[in-house]
Amino acid sequence: MHEFGIAESILAAIEQRAAGRRVRQARVRAGALLRITEPAINQAFTMVAQGSSAEGAHVDLVIVPARLTCRSCGQTTTSPDPFAICPGCGGADVHTEGGDDLILESIEMAEATHVPGNPRRDRGNPE
Repeated sequence: MHEFGIAESILAAIEQRAAGRRVRQARVRAGALLRITEPAINQAFTMVAQGSSAEGAHVDLVIVPARLTCRSCGQTTTSPDPFAICPGCGGADVHTEGGDDLILESIEMAEATHVPGNPRRDRGNPE
């Protein structure tokens, strides 16, 4: 499963950005050519994140389509399918651009019981 290598890359980026803080969720943009799905990447991520600050975190995956240009008719389009054919002429001789990116877009930290500079929120004090 190539998802494990991708999950390890995501974890490395998360750990660098989180700087030791617990992470609840990460949003990742992945190109269509990586051929990954959210369930598969989350399964791999669960395994590689064990014992890390991202243990138990969920990866929200956004698939970025690839840009396709048909070499037969010249039509240009985008597609989330890495094996797409030209919608204009049905040709399979297409040039693909992009679709291989992997970008950690954001992370959501787990709630802290106290954050320096913010008033402490106790059960009896809703501030």
